[in-house]
Amino acid sequence: MKYQSQKVAQAYFICAMALFAIQVLGGLLAGWIYVSPNFLSELLPFNIIRMLHTNALIVWLLLGFFGAAYFLIPEESEREIYSVKLAYLQLAILMIGTLGAVGSYLVGIHGGREFLEQPLWVKFGILVAALIFLFNVSMTVLAGKKTAITNVLLMGLWLLSLLWIFAFINPENLSLDKMYWWFVVHLWVEATWELVMAAILAFLLLKLTGVDREVVEKWLYVIVATALFSGILGTGHHFYWIGLPGYWQWVGSIFSTFEVIPFFLMMSFAFVMVWKGRKNHPNKAALLWSLGSSTVAFFGAGVWGFLHTLHGVNFYSHGTQITAAHGHLSFYGAYVALNLAIFTYAMPMLRGRAPYNQVLNMASFWLMTGGMAFMTFVLTFAGTIQTHMQRVIGDYYMDVQDSLSIFYLMRLGAGAAVVIGALLFIYALLVVRKDEVIAPGPSHKASTVAGE
Repeated sequence: MKYQSQKVAQAYFICAMALFAIQVLGGLLAGWIYVSPNFLSELLPFNIIRMLHTNALIVWLLLGFFGAAYFLIPEESEREIYSVKLAYLQLAILMIGTLGAVGSYLVGIHGGREFLEQPLWVKFGILVAALIFLFNVSMTVLAGKKTAITNVLLMGLWLLSLLWIFAFINPENLSLDKMYWWFVVHLWVEATWELVMAAILAFLLLKLTGVDREVVEKWLYVIVATALFSGILGTGHHFYWIGLPGYWQWVGSIFSTFEVIPFFLMMSFAFVMVWKGRKNHPNKAALLWSLGSSTVAFFGAGVWGFLHTLHGVNFYSHGTQITAAHGHLSFYGAYVALNLAIFTYAMPMLRGRAPYNQVLNMASFWLMTGGMAFMTFVLTFAGTIQTHMQRVIGDYYMDVQDSLSIFYLMRLGAGAAVVIGALLFIYALLVVRKDEVIAPGPSHKASTVAGE
């Protein structure tokens, strides 16, 4: 670690991992309710559990992004963060807002809009925290060295923060409501978050492979251009059946097809950088997570997204378990695995240790990735059957759900593997034996601690 202010990232990463544990445990509980529908139905209804599961996902991913920015921007800008106090204030606001949202959900107070259920005061708190963050990192970058990585990262973070304004717009007209709702949800995960992903992935590969910065930057700009080109009008694939004009069926289908390209480029970018790289970096686990993230993102967001994005297919498949299959694998690959990659790379440095517990860390990767892959296949088969029985034949919804019970049982098993992998990851990163701590002093090679 080169700059003292990077230590603030550790607090973000630890809070993110705590919410990560809550998120996957909530997902496992939701999976059990699919198998046993009346479980906790009066004490903690399924819709509340689902809110906690999805909201925890969004918040911990954002905490990971913010922490990653506070970690990499000082190195890229070659200066300390503008204000460490503001960074901690931002974290406090976000955590208070998170606890406030959870408390309101548990007593039945929520906005009712998926992912945007937060009470109004929490939404304002998130906006204030975002503005603090943008001011803090922008002042840091403006006063220091500018690189392609910081430029792309700031563009993504500025855009995702500004798009949050649409969370406050809630028209009475349901079609308009869903349109603005997708301005937040789609333009986050399929446009601006992709910029953040590309920037963090570029930083990791630059450090882990030793490839020349010029090569990394050329790839980065190409990925960004394709992500924005396809992602913005690709929003149209959510506009097919919500009452918007019919031309969105063609606009959405065409541009959604192109959305596969940036994820294919990111996967190719990662493997080409490793192939070209000349550095034998000691943190093998971070490299595994980086390659895994780009690969699973391509299949989850790219291939599984394309499976049901054309309007002729989507007419039958939207809202089925095929959507759940795509959602789980794409979020895991593109953003969960990416955050776990930067945690794996940065935490040893932030805690003054060499890369440690790498075997357990890599075991957690295979457990989580294997579990998520199996869950995706199970939900894809379930969704295909559901589409045929419910949308083609016209069977009753609940009768179809009963026939899918074997798939939900298998999904529960896959979810258990993911939870075990997640807890193992947190243990490997945070619980360290005494003999793994590096004694301070000049005798230890600084390159091992700094990861350089």
